[in-house]
Amino acid sequence: MSYSTLLTSLTDNIFTITINRTDKLNALNKEVFIDLNNAIDEIQHNSAIQSAIITGAGNKAFVAGADITEFTCLTITEATALSKKGQDIFFKIENSAKPVIAAVNGFALGGGCELAMACHFRIASDNAKFGQPEVNLGLIPGYGGTQRLTQLIGKGRAIEMLVSGNMIDAATALQYGLVNYVVPAAELLNKATAILTLINTKAPVAVAACIGAANAVYDKSTDGYLAEINAFGHCFGTADMIEGTTAFLEKRKPHFTGK
Repeated sequence: MSYSTLLTSLTDNIFTITINRTDKLNALNKEVFIDLNNAIDEIQHNSAIQSAIITGAGNKAFVAGADITEFTCLTITEATALSKKGQDIFFKIENSAKPVIAAVNGFALGGGCELAMACHFRIASDNAKFGQPEVNLGLIPGYGGTQRLTQLIGKGRAIEMLVSGNMIDAATALQYGLVNYVVPAAELLNKATAILTLINTKAPVAVAACIGAANAVYDKSTDGYLAEINAFGHCFGTADMIEGTTAFLEKRKPHFTGK
């Protein structure tokens, strides 16, 4: 599939999505949202894809925010619909059965920070900056940022970032638990690829079940412990569980098929 605002590649079952609007610091606009939505669908429907990386083109920005030029004429109804659309797309990322890592190079501000937080976890380059500066525009985050930031770094730190609009650097993001690793910019994609290469050797059904059960912690309509019980039981009906346990007993590496 071709995209107008994204560069994509598939190597060793890892799908890399690069937001490519360097003249606008990769800001999110209508076209990016359309392309991202279609790219997430491609991740889910292409059996050759086991996992994915989302990053930004260039070394200045992952995504420096929303394209504010599209905000100036929105009505209340239109703005509400935009927020819902953004949240729906980011929910698709968060609930992807295949792992999606954000490789954050440079600025991840506003919608860019929200996009990074929708991914299953984040790796940052040492020049990365994170922030939700919407209050400077008389706004609040609209794509899930108030919720995910609080879940990831705690209420006190999240509210401080939200109401001050201040940015934090990569080292502080690591301290807060917003990112898993900080690496030199030149090593960012290699680090993400290495982690996904390891994950891709695991049983795909079990990987998806881990993601689903972890997400259930934050789903008020779901009993997370019950979700775990059901997923655990389901795994016993898979060929991957038989292969995994057999390989363990036979002291060999398993060959998982995702069935």
